[in-house]
Amino acid sequence: MLEGAVFERYYRAVSKDSLLGTVMAGYTLQSLVGEGGTATVYKADHPSHGTVAVKVLREKLRQDKTAVARFVREAQFGTRVTHPNVVRTIEIGEATPGMHFLAIEWATGEILDRYAKRHAPLPLDEAVVVVRQIADAVAAAHNAGIVHRDLKPENLMYDPEKRTVKLLDFGIAASTDTSPNERLTRAGFFVGTLMYVAPEALSGEMVGPEADQYSLATIAYYLLAGVLPYTARNPREMFTQLLSQPPIALNSAKPNLRFPEAVEAVVMKGLSKAPADRYPNVQAFAQALEAAVSAAPKETGGLVSKLKGLFGGKN
Repeated sequence: MLEGAVFERYYRAVSKDSLLGTVMAGYTLQSLVGEGGTATVYKADHPSHGTVAVKVLREKLRQDKTAVARFVREAQFGTRVTHPNVVRTIEIGEATPGMHFLAIEWATGEILDRYAKRHAPLPLDEAVVVVRQIADAVAAAHNAGIVHRDLKPENLMYDPEKRTVKLLDFGIAASTDTSPNERLTRAGFFVGTLMYVAPEALSGEMVGPEADQYSLATIAYYLLAGVLPYTARNPREMFTQLLSQPPIALNSAKPNLRFPEAVEAVVMKGLSKAPADRYPNVQAFAQALEAAVSAAPKETGGLVSKLKGLFGGKN
């Protein structure tokens, strides 16, 4: 039973959303999962597909040709990438004129960002499992000719019991063979999330798979340290730091938090400002991190070292 402020928030969400409880193209929209700038996401039931997630283009954007093209492109990219660590695209459609929707696999667990905020720094072995699965998902996209461009914990679902990861969307992904005339983003304007975006993306030019590796290295840093490799207080400062300053070394991220040098070296190589200085691809990055962790003494690692520091132990 919902009480107080929780009920009030739920009531406001339900009252302003006329689609809840309706059947759209055979999908019964049961509950509101989340809202983004371009789409609303519902948990839904379908007679054949069972429980799924349905993304619906927001009403205010249904007459915006660029927004519609971007939404349809995301859906089409999803059909091109088939991998156990990528949510499966079930159906792309237009329920009524302008009401574009995308039905995808319902992924169990919780958004990785929420999990990391509660549990990071993660144990080395768990962090490696997560990073490896993200790398496999992104590599599948790269093999299909797609650069994700917005890889971040908010776009990943994690089931900690099964230790399984699912990449959720391709909202601002781009095809590696996109011509300048086909771009949906104006030149000179970068896309992505500033805290995870690669420095080369800030020019607004098209980026390659190396940019996704930088984002993955940032995720690895965050999972291992519980903080990000830059300490900017606002977007302007973050923009400047990304262009002009090196990231904070992993072993300097937090007091009393220490990692094997090989682990730090892998993460920092992935965070190199120059794309050519990173690993050849995302899977090479993940494999190098896995090898560095495997070679480390079992008693070392960020979380254990942190606890030793707190209680006066020596690393």
